[in-house]
Order: sequence, then structure tokens, then C-alpha cells
Amino acid sequence: MADAFEFTAELFRWEGNAAWHFLGLPEDVTDEIDERWGNAAGGFGAVPVEVTIGTTTWQTSIFPDTKRGCYVLPVKKPVRTKEKLEDGTVAAVTLTVRLS
Repeated sequence: MADAFEFTAELFRWEGNAAWHFLGLPEDVTDEIDERWGNAAGGFGAVPVEVTIGTTTWQTSIFPDTKRGCYVLPVKKPVRTKEKLEDGTVAAVTLTVRLS
């Protein structure tokens, strides 16, 4: 089983007209994921993950963001609503990479 990463990150809205919201992974977590699983990433550098924030757990993918220099985690509206997350909220995250 892959290691779980625990961290906090601030929710931000993607620049532009789209209403996408993301959390940027800390540098140390980004570096370890990239070192261990970056070569197995899918299209657009996507790495499949399972995420828990509060009482909500879901599966998605993280993506490299060269502008921020880290992986970013998309947070869908149903999760933001249930966990009362909005732009600028700091969230406690548990993330597990779904690659062996």
C-alpha cells in the first residue's frame, strides 16, 4: 500500500473564467511524489490519488503546475460545499497515491 501524505494547504480559485478550485501540495510532498511516481504519470502528468478532507473521501488525480512549482489537487464543488471550503480556506488533507 502506498504511503499517505498529510498536510495543510490553502484553497485557491484558478485564474481565469473557470470556477475550478485547487489546493497546492507542499514542496516536500510534491518532490517525493514526483520522485517516486512521476515517471508513471498519465496524460498531462496526472497522478491518480485518493483524498480525504474532513469527512469526505474521493478519488481524483493531481496535476503538475509549472507556474506554482507543485502538484495541484482539484477540489470539486460538492466537496467544497460539504466541508465548508472557500477561496482562502486552509484545509487538512490526507492524500494517498493510487499507483504501486
